[in-house]
Amino acid sequence: MRLDTHKSDNGRVVALRRFRGARHLVWAAAPGVAIFYLTSCIAPDTHHQIIISAHDQKMVVLERGKLMAVYPISTSKFGLGDYRGSWRTPLGELEVANKIGDGAPAGTVFKDRRRTGEIVGVNAPGRDPIVTRIIWLRGLEPQNANAFARDIYIHGTPEEKNIGRRVSYGCVRMRSTDIIHLYDMVGLGAHVRIVDVPLEELVPQLQPKPDFVIR
Repeated sequence: MRLDTHKSDNGRVVALRRFRGARHLVWAAAPGVAIFYLTSCIAPDTHHQIIISAHDQKMVVLERGKLMAVYPISTSKFGLGDYRGSWRTPLGELEVANKIGDGAPAGTVFKDRRRTGEIVGVNAPGRDPIVTRIIWLRGLEPQNANAFARDIYIHGTPEEKNIGRRVSYGCVRMRSTDIIHLYDMVGLGAHVRIVDVPLEELVPQLQPKPDFVIR
């Protein structure tokens, strides 16, 4: 069993007890006030898989193995890796640990995973905050064990002109419209795989179909 804690959008501290892949809400507290209660189990999303290719700068979403979406993304300009203090994008098997930003308008700015009240337009000059939605990732392997503590997210960016290029500081960036679609599609516990090979090697649906010549 493992106990994870995070702050929700309204500032409450929430603890989630992890047991056999499921999550139970153990307690929540407003600042200075502890309120203890139990809720029903939040079953992990076992239907969806996200595969991110640093090689292609693209992401695919699968539902029970069926290709549902393909999105352009941006990974780190510092390369791939997960050592502490780095600005690199981790490789390997991860999961969706938390989702932040329910209902926020596109361009909503987040700082320390809380809304600032500001909304930034697409490609706003000189602005590069985290916007719209945050999908916080947790590593499941030694090679990405620091991902959660390093605040590795899939998140929206106002710099949509740079999507498809390696420009991030470790996170996976998406256009606001795309991160909203992804956020609504996948749930907590959804499997995430980050690789440095072409997606065609992993997703048969993306492989070009051979041309048949009838003689």
